[in-house]
Amino acid sequence: METVHPRVLGYLGRALSLELSAVQQYMTQASLLALWGDGGSAERFRQETVEEMQHAERLVQQMLHLGVAPAASQLKPVSAARDLIGLLRLNIVQEDELIQHYAEANRFCLLVSDPGNAQFFHDLWQEEAQHGEELHQWLADLGAGSRRDLERATF
Repeated sequence: METVHPRVLGYLGRALSLELSAVQQYMTQASLLALWGDGGSAERFRQETVEEMQHAERLVQQMLHLGVAPAASQLKPVSAARDLIGLLRLNIVQEDELIQHYAEANRFCLLVSDPGNAQFFHDLWQEEAQHGEELHQWLADLGAGSRRDLERATF
């Protein structure tokens, strides 16, 4: 068992909360999109759910490796919108929060000379940054379409 800075443990716990919040949001939004009849987008959101769950699992494994019990402190409420464009905008905000969190955690680990956890956070940071770029591209691709075609009632 390694000795780890308490703040690093805080970053891990917060990351777990953010990842599980993302799982909850993407899962709910996938169901909402399915209700709207948008099976393709619903499936894509289900894939996002799986990716975020894999991140959560890696966080749990890292916490266990460090000898601490995993605990997500607080899940954020699910955000909904009237259409796919609105959902994507909300999800970009959520992804940006994860990206910023992992970047900050990586910088802190480097500052306190913890290269193992720095690399762990760096890898997640890069994966979330790529995911954020994909969401931005999806939103840009939809921007060319008719907004009216994308509007749906919410729950």
